[in-house]
Amino acid sequence: MDRARPLVAVPGYRLEPGRVTRWPDGGYGVPAPYLDALRRAGARTAILAPGEVAEADQLLDPFDGLLLVGGGDVDPARYGAKLGAHDYAVDPDRDAFEIALLQAAERAGIPTLCICRGAQVMNVAYGGSLQQHLPDVDGLLQHGVPLDDTTAMHDVEPVEGTRLAATSETPSVLRCSSHHHQGIAVVGEGLTVAGRSGDGLVEAIERDATDDGWMLGVQWHPEETAATDPKQQALFDTLVRLAGDGAVSVRPA
Repeated sequence: MDRARPLVAVPGYRLEPGRVTRWPDGGYGVPAPYLDALRRAGARTAILAPGEVAEADQLLDPFDGLLLVGGGDVDPARYGAKLGAHDYAVDPDRDAFEIALLQAAERAGIPTLCICRGAQVMNVAYGGSLQQHLPDVDGLLQHGVPLDDTTAMHDVEPVEGTRLAATSETPSVLRCSSHHHQGIAVVGEGLTVAGRSGDGLVEAIERDATDDGWMLGVQWHPEETAATDPKQQALFDTLVRLAGDGAVSVRPA
C-alpha cells in the first residue's frame, strides 16, 4: 500500500430502499465527482457510513484528511428552528455523525473541507444557524434548487487573507456551480466569513485556528466544475497537499 498518498475520509449518506436496483434495504453512497476530484489531487479515498458517533476519534485515526459532501438538510432542531415546508432528506443520524467527525478532526489537526451541506453542518456544529429557504429572501441571486435539479452559476469573491483566498496562487473571483436552497444565517462561534456572493450571502466559512488546524467550508459545488476549472480543483489540491504534508497553516503571503 502506498503510504505516500494521503488517505481522505468521505462520510457517505443514506440511500433509501429501492433507490438502487436490487438494494431493497437501501445503502450508503457518495457521488463520484467528489472522489474524482480527490483522486486528481493525488489522494486515496474511503467512504464512511454514518454511525459510531462515540468512536469518531478512533474512526479518523487512519486518515490524513476529511471531506464532507452535499446532501439533504440539517435537522433544524440543531439550530433552534422547526421543520420547514421546504426542508428535505433530514437525517439526524448523519448530522450527529458528521458533527462528531468534524470535532474529532479539529482535535487531531486533520485538514477538513466541507462542501454545500457540509458547510452548513460545519456552521451548525459551532453554534451557527441557517436560512431555511433562500427563495423566500428578497434580493438574493439565484442559488439553484436541489429538488428541482436546478443549478445556478454565480461568482464568489474570497475575503483577502483567508484560507479560501490562499487556495489559488492568484486569488480572484471564483465562478461557482450552485444548487442550495438553504444558506448560512448567523455564523458559528470561532468561524470567519471567507467568501460572499454578489448579493452578500455568506458562501464560505473557515475555522479560526492556530497553525495546528485547517477547516474550510464552501457553499457551492466545486467538484462539479473542478475537472475544467483549476480554481475549483485547487480546493481539493490544497486539502490533499495539507493532508500529506501535515503543514496546515496556509494563508496568502
